Amino acid sequence: MGPFENQLQRLRERHPEASWEERAPHGLLVTIPRFELPPGWNKSSTQVKFFAPQGYPYARPDCFWADGDLRLQGRSDMPQNSQINPVLPELGGLVWFSWHLAQWDPNRDDLLSWVGCIRDRMLRVV
Repeated sequence: MGPFENQLQRLRERHPEASWEERAPHGLLVTIPRFELPPGWNKSSTQVKFFAPQGYPYARPDCFWADGDLRLQGRSDMPQNSQINPVLPELGGLVWFSWHLAQWDPNRDDLLSWVGCIRDRMLRVV
């Protein structure tokens, strides 16, 4: 088993329902069906999707998608830095979060680093 397969296995240890599929030319589309959310969102969990892009880990993950009905508790407007998916038609109807890493070291960071970054975004209930 190679380093990338080890990362996928570690991801599945934390998120047993995680799955992935090749989506050329974008890379590997990773799906976490029930990503727990902190209070302040209109639901307790959401589906999260993100790409391990072609060239990963040297190409860093960037942005992610969540359920199309994900909103802040008691509000109907979109969360900050998000909109209904304008990027990839095949992910239509999902909320696209324009969220980016400040730093990425392919020798240190991995898929769980990116999932941690997504978690940090979801803790910022704005």
